[in-house]
Amino acid sequence: MDLFQLARKCILVMGVANKKSVAWAVAQLLEALGAEVLYSVRSPQRCDSVQKLLPGREIYICDVEDPDQITGLAENIRQKHPIVHGVVHSIAFGNYADGFKPFHETKRVDFLQATQISCFSLVELANALRPLFANDASVVTVGISSQVTAPTYGYLSPIKAALESVVRFLAKSFSADSEVRFNCVKAGPLKTSASAGIPGYVDNYLYAEQMTLRKRAVTTEEVAKTILFLLSNLSTGVNGAGIVVNAGMDFNYFDEALVHRNLK
Repeated sequence: MDLFQLARKCILVMGVANKKSVAWAVAQLLEALGAEVLYSVRSPQRCDSVQKLLPGREIYICDVEDPDQITGLAENIRQKHPIVHGVVHSIAFGNYADGFKPFHETKRVDFLQATQISCFSLVELANALRPLFANDASVVTVGISSQVTAPTYGYLSPIKAALESVVRFLAKSFSADSEVRFNCVKAGPLKTSASAGIPGYVDNYLYAEQMTLRKRAVTTEEVAKTILFLLSNLSTGVNGAGIVVNAGMDFNYFDEALVHRNLK
């Protein structure tokens, strides 16, 4: 029995960077279920590296900072695929080239660039792909869970909060004439290459792991499985939601071991 019913469904996965990325884990699960996975990456260089990992796959180039490339992506897909059943938006960027700074010192140019890439791109992509969406298509993006005020995550925290709000507004907006769903998976700290570039992230990751109920960090595969659920027919009643996947980290503040350790 095919519970997921994703075989032969056309799903666009955005943000594959390497085998540690959430997008990679999602794509692997989708392909295993027989879905027709399309890939979108931000640059020709990234396209070359992903083609080595995924030979023979259909890979598009779309830098979401450029509105013309977003509309171009939709047009290029339309030429081969009249219907898109789902989108995985696993894209984020923050410029930490100058090192970590207190939030109030955030540069306007950095905040706006990160907002466009990490948040508003979802709005533009949804609008561009709207004519191709199946009536019951599912769009899933990747946010963050309760580490939103972690200082080392910097200005990406409020941007990710905005992303979750955007999901709800898109769900409402599209409901006027379709059953297209928008949801956000709010992942706990993950061991990805992108995260490794955030100053101080490793310490936060190790601490967060101890905050989980099971004392073991969430994996990219666990996050990917939740995304798979949201893409599938198993979740048709879920819309405009933010689903937390962090192994209980967000309500385990008074874990006995941590309390005793910190009071010594």
